[in-house]
Amino acid sequence: MLAIIQAAGWPIWLLLTASVIALALIIERILYLRRSRILPVNLLQEVVRVYHNGKIDATVIGTLEQNSPLGRVLAAGLRNVNSPRDAMKEAIEEAGRGTAHELERFLTTLGTIATLAPLMGLFGTVVGMIEIFGAQGATGANPAQLAHGISVALYNTGFGLAIAMPALVFYRHFRALVDSFIIDMEQQAVKFVDIVHGARQ
Repeated sequence: MLAIIQAAGWPIWLLLTASVIALALIIERILYLRRSRILPVNLLQEVVRVYHNGKIDATVIGTLEQNSPLGRVLAAGLRNVNSPRDAMKEAIEEAGRGTAHELERFLTTLGTIATLAPLMGLFGTVVGMIEIFGAQGATGANPAQLAHGISVALYNTGFGLAIAMPALVFYRHFRALVDSFIIDMEQQAVKFVDIVHGARQ
């Protein structure tokens, strides 16, 4: 493997760096984007119980905010339980936008690596081809040597594609996961608003 990396030339180091970054982002997002961490089970029921008990204070709201992304959204609603319905919904939407931004963190970088890796591989191959043909003498080249040089240059393209494919798969998976979390959070937040303002009527 080390021999291949050395033979492929300096452009492959860019691809190696991109692969390490992509792997780190994938591992971080897998650990962070767990449903139990984002949308704890029965959290809405607990918040509704706290609301009905009337034990709403800064400590309860602060604890709820620290609980999870869904907790932050519901805490915004709990903080505005005495406000009109529209004001409560607006506060929840603002908290939801901030939470959605946090859930999408690093996804742009992962998507960029997935798009850029094949181009970086192609760039490495072009650089390799230029070096191969630039090194040939006026008398012509040994066909076996030329074929070997071209195969080495193509390592960059192969490596670029090998990085791009899993990066793209995980990028799409994480995007779909985040979208489903956001929809679920919106539904739970709307349910909480309906409970609060339904109880008031």
